[in-house]
Amino acid sequence: LLARVPALGTVQGGKQRTIHNTHTSETLPGDVVRTEGAPATGDPAADEAYDGLGHTYDYYLNMLGRNSLDGQGGPLHAVVHFGQNFDNAFWDGRYMVFGDGLLLDRLTELTVAAHELTHGVTEVEAQLIYQKQSGALNESVSDVFASVVKQYVNGRQDAGQADWLIGEGIWRDDIQGNALRSMSNPGSAYDDPLIGKDPQPAHMDDYVRTHEDNGGVHINSGIPNRAFYLVATGIGGFAGDKAARIWYAALRDNRLSIRARFKEFALLTYINAWN
Repeated sequence: LLARVPALGTVQGGKQRTIHNTHTSETLPGDVVRTEGAPATGDPAADEAYDGLGHTYDYYLNMLGRNSLDGQGGPLHAVVHFGQNFDNAFWDGRYMVFGDGLLLDRLTELTVAAHELTHGVTEVEAQLIYQKQSGALNESVSDVFASVVKQYVNGRQDAGQADWLIGEGIWRDDIQGNALRSMSNPGSAYDDPLIGKDPQPAHMDDYVRTHEDNGGVHINSGIPNRAFYLVATGIGGFAGDKAARIWYAALRDNRLSIRARFKEFALLTYINAWN
């Protein structure tokens, strides 16, 4: 496990993005196709990943004073065109990896990129175990900052005007769904015979107990997701300012255990809101 490190560390320079292409293989990292400051490649996946990492870096630095994923100015590496029709994106501890999808399209969409980068932040700061409630918190924190980064890019959008969608528009055109997840209304992001209905609950009364999905980490994250939405809209203004600062402080709080349950994280948000 990585030790917690200060958010402000030795500056190694500005953004240091490197985009790799595995050309549908699953051997990481693949060929380097774009480095920091280089012109666009013309490959939409590579260029969108490059831009997404940049926007996420900018939000963390400008709003939270965090210099890159590790807080120390470290480089950001992304991999595109991973696998054959790979319907996912993931953080493997070093690379943000994006498939091309079969049911999904544009897996390098901004909120997906910000979500995966934030998994790296959580790994450095909190090491939340990827199981059950701590895993759902891990997923939720990534969704929170993914949505906030999108709102930041949209001119520091007011929380009440934001769409609160994660992965907006990335389902294939013939699938009935507008996003992967909705933070404002969990369970409403998609409903199609081919993929089923969005299973996310919005309240602990509907918490899903399952052995699948590491104990429902992508399912039950709807509960803390909606909690953030309610806090952000209750406070008003740009969610990436006050509301996100509270969540970020809770994530970095040394009292947060690696197997934290929702109640523990909620208490730390309350405590940190007053600091």
